[in-house]
Amino acid sequence: MSNKKQHLDTAVIHAGQSPCPITGAVMPPIYMTSTYAQSSPGVHQGYEYTRSHNPTRYAFERCIARLEGSTLSESDDQSYGGFAFASGLAAIGTLLDTCTNGDHIVAMDDLYGGTHRLFNQVRARSAGLEFTSVDMTDLDALRSAIRPETRLIWVESPTNPMLKVVDLQGVADIAREHGILCACDNTFATPMIQRPLELGFDIVMHSATKYIGGHSDAVGGVLVTGNKELAETLRFHQNSVGSVLGIFECFLMLRGIKTLAIRMRRHCDTSYKLAQWLESHPKVKSVVYPGLSSHPQHAVASKLMQIDGQPVGGGMVTLVLDCDISGCRRFLENLTTFSLAESLGGVESLVNHPAIMTHASVDPAVRESLGIHDNLVRLSVGIEDSADLQADLESALDAI
Repeated sequence: MSNKKQHLDTAVIHAGQSPCPITGAVMPPIYMTSTYAQSSPGVHQGYEYTRSHNPTRYAFERCIARLEGSTLSESDDQSYGGFAFASGLAAIGTLLDTCTNGDHIVAMDDLYGGTHRLFNQVRARSAGLEFTSVDMTDLDALRSAIRPETRLIWVESPTNPMLKVVDLQGVADIAREHGILCACDNTFATPMIQRPLELGFDIVMHSATKYIGGHSDAVGGVLVTGNKELAETLRFHQNSVGSVLGIFECFLMLRGIKTLAIRMRRHCDTSYKLAQWLESHPKVKSVVYPGLSSHPQHAVASKLMQIDGQPVGGGMVTLVLDCDISGCRRFLENLTTFSLAESLGGVESLVNHPAIMTHASVDPAVRESLGIHDNLVRLSVGIEDSADLQADLESALDAI
């Protein structure tokens, strides 16, 4: 395993991994063991119990840490900057476990519904944490929300499902001024498009289920940090809470991440084509896509979201249809290449109705204030041929 700086196209394939020294296996072996033999009590080869240590999981953790730009040192049997969990929510939950009863967290107002539920319906009650939601596209609003007891700033950018884009550098600067940790859910962008650690963030989170795995066949989550003290704290809590990613899922994530670079280019290219076309369609009221000049934070997105120095908009497109809920249902039910399903980021295209599906647990008044109406749908654009996807959308729009 080389520690030299690699282009991301190379790092997604090789980072954190090397051929097996015993067999020469190119892919890291799947170490399906729960425990490891010791030559004497407490004398072992760096591995005791798979909840605490596993070579396959370490390979995935090292890989995602390198991709996100963690500068922490690595060794062959440890992963200091990356942490793999059973799901994205398990990753967030473990991060919250580092907080203390009474701590205050400022969170982006537009969040994945499961994150919103975990914050406001679970940890506010079970852990005594306080949460304030704020539109962080307005940095003054963020400053105003910070209290003496604020421990963490939680950002999602681009957001789910409204695709708001936050000035991450500005947020990191504010967090540093106040001595507060800041974390970014980078699921929609992936490290191919933006790397928050390089902008001053302390922690990056991914629902690895999405673009990292990329094939809709494994559930997982990750945290990455470049802060050694914070890494030690996260490793302690990961081991203590125990919600680690299964070993076969780690193998699937490593397999999926090898094509992340080429997949994200295709996702972005096709999404931009479809967003441009949809913006002029008579049955579409509006299109929300960071790559369009009509996007409220297009200028910020163009600086933050790039591949090879060129601005990109990501693989997610949000539509407001010119219809009521019945028309929206007809649109969704008449799609054939797009599958009506939750989740996102796979090679196949998916469509989702946030108000009924992913964000149903969010209070209706909050959904309304964010613009998550009954005629809003979210597209996860896959890597199929763009003409086929456009034809599918056009046919479904004709059914409204």
